[in-house]
Amino acid sequence: MREDRLSPFRDAQTDRSTASEVPDTPQTRSPAYRLAFADDDFLCRDELRPVRLQLELLKPEMIMTEREITSTIVMFGGARIPEPSQKHTARTQTLANLSQYYDEAREFARLMTEKSNETGCRENVIVTGGGPGVMEAGNRGAQDAGGCSIGLNIVLPHEQAPNLYVTPDLSFNFHYFAIRKMHFLMRARAITIFPGGFGTMDELFESLTLIQTGRMERVPFLLFGRVFWEKVINWEALADAGTISDEDLDLFRFVDTAQEAVDIIDNWEPAPPRDEIPGR
Repeated sequence: MREDRLSPFRDAQTDRSTASEVPDTPQTRSPAYRLAFADDDFLCRDELRPVRLQLELLKPEMIMTEREITSTIVMFGGARIPEPSQKHTARTQTLANLSQYYDEAREFARLMTEKSNETGCRENVIVTGGGPGVMEAGNRGAQDAGGCSIGLNIVLPHEQAPNLYVTPDLSFNFHYFAIRKMHFLMRARAITIFPGGFGTMDELFESLTLIQTGRMERVPFLLFGRVFWEKVINWEALADAGTISDEDLDLFRFVDTAQEAVDIIDNWEPAPPRDEIPGR
């Protein structure tokens, strides 16, 4: 909590501490007597969902604002892609072959973080989903450069924890996928997509749709691994069918190496949001 409060009123932290020291009586033991903001059971009620959504938006936003983080480099990609030294553990040979993108993700994050360090870790900060695979590689590359990185974890039914390379005080945990997605893009200066599965596809198309529809400014949108992406998605078929326009194919670029991606970001000319959707 900030020490430079201007209000003359007692702060919430002080009252919560005082309330925990009241005499033990039937009245004070009742859940009704708990301070509303200190009552976990109350905050988890269905009716409080709007408040929880607001809290998940505010907490990371306030922390990043206090750290003066103004721009991020987003890294989406598969949790199952192994580090090359562990590719023998991959479930399929194709997955083992994709381990090269662990190294590319790590190198890309290292190069971008070197630039971030020049701004005091305020600009071009790497942000990942905080998990294993490509996400781990991104946070690890940032650590290789001696910089900071953000991890946006989410609670899943199976046990998981943030990877060990996320900067601890920039390691966040979410209940709501929607709010987590907002935090990925609110400061995005560039979006990179590495090979992955359903989660990566979701992030790819949601981000691309925001740019396609003009709800978000155009930023470098880079798909690592042309062979992979052209195999799993028939982009040309979408344009041929007319469900997207030919111009939509220009919203993203394929890259295969970290240096290619860095060069595109470094030479990117700022582009405003679309004011119309081609082909409509």
